[in-house]
Amino acid sequence: MLRGRPRRGREAHAAAGGDPAGEADPLDAAQERRVRAVLALGGVPQADLPDGVQQVRLRLLERAADGREAPRDVSAWAAVVASNLAMDWHRAKRRQERLGERLAALRQPAEHPSGEDSSVLSVAVAQGLDELPDAQRQVVVLRFYADLPVRSIAEQLGVPEGTVKSRLHTAVRALRARLHEDEVV
Repeated sequence: MLRGRPRRGREAHAAAGGDPAGEADPLDAAQERRVRAVLALGGVPQADLPDGVQQVRLRLLERAADGREAPRDVSAWAAVVASNLAMDWHRAKRRQERLGERLAALRQPAEHPSGEDSSVLSVAVAQGLDELPDAQRQVVVLRFYADLPVRSIAEQLGVPEGTVKSRLHTAVRALRARLHEDEVV
């Protein structure tokens, strides 16, 4: 539990899912889906998503073990941690490798023309996100994909709401220009 006494050793392992008879998972199913989505949209490959989710769980458990209070909004906190993890991963990998993986994952048989249009748009958005500065990419993913309100993003990132709004405005304008330039929309 996040509000109970700090866990050590076996109890922490049980809470992290290591013991089927252990305590409740610190992330509920909806929070885990949101974390997975934020990681995936941040560029983390499908194969690395389970590790990213475990990292978020670990940070939540470490927070409790350190005796710190549970975040006021665990879901928002988990999404921001996931976004930060995705940014770390993004910085560590070369841009061309990631883009190649995404393009391969998005290729589908040409059975459904509407699916092709959707794939083209997905690729264009992914490329546009790749070209954004880290801070802008982070707020776009948190706002539009993790569905966090501006106020929550500002609180979690420790920046003023105006900064979040400014980054969103600049990022959306850049994405829109990229999509028009590529004649996707």
